Amino acid sequence: MSPQSAFRSRAVSLLENALRGVAPRELRVRREMSLVLDSRQRPEPDVSVIRAEAEREDEQTAYQAADAVLVVEVVSPESEVRDRKRKPVLYAEAGIPYFWRVENQKGRPAVYVYEIDPATSACFLTGIHHDRLKVSLPFEIDIDLTEIDRF
Repeated sequence: MSPQSAFRSRAVSLLENALRGVAPRELRVRREMSLVLDSRQRPEPDVSVIRAEAEREDEQTAYQAADAVLVVEVVSPESEVRDRKRKPVLYAEAGIPYFWRVENQKGRPAVYVYEIDPATSACFLTGIHHDRLKVSLPFEIDIDLTEIDRF
């Protein structure tokens, strides 16, 4: 795991709390839990939205990629290459339909929203959000990104 920065901590808290407030009952929001993508890949996204039935026991340490609906990575200098280039590909290949990459732009989050094309399993950018993140998939989400300073 990359070192914790104040920005990363605030961004993760902002997104985790906002997603918890709007996620449908059949989904759960989890922070820094491993996702098993295959036998050799087990990343730990900053935030994941998973299907509720994926929660099997209190001692569980990971979820299967098939249970993930959305994963969020907050980029740090140490994770820049992985988060920008490798993880979108890994998550798409594992069939995770939505991926957000969060970048620090002068202390404010910029959220890059990706979706996989089910026909090609390729990941493509659907939007870049600066002050407000408003999307309808994987469910209705409206987050005031300027609220980051409250966390």
